[in-house]
Amino acid sequence: MLHIKLKKLTLPLCLCAISVLFTPSAVLAEETGPVAASKAADQKAALAKKAAERAEQKAAAEAKKAAETQLPVEEKKATEAPVPVEEQKGK
Repeated sequence: MLHIKLKKLTLPLCLCAISVLFTPSAVLAEETGPVAASKAADQKAALAKKAAERAEQKAAAEAKKAAETQLPVEEKKATEAPVPVEEQKGK
């Protein structure tokens, strides 16, 4: 007798257990949708900000490098004294 009652209770018990297991995940998925979207938007904004900062740093480094390469050339030109034409002819 007990065996027959157990078989009749197994199906409803399994259905209840399955519904209890899947219900919180469905509710949680509905609640986390907007949160996940806002987090993704924040993450994209942060990545864009980092990329802009890197581009600015790269441009500043290139400008600094270009300025450093121009300064020595200008300094060399300024330090070289022009040799008069008469001295060159005499040599």
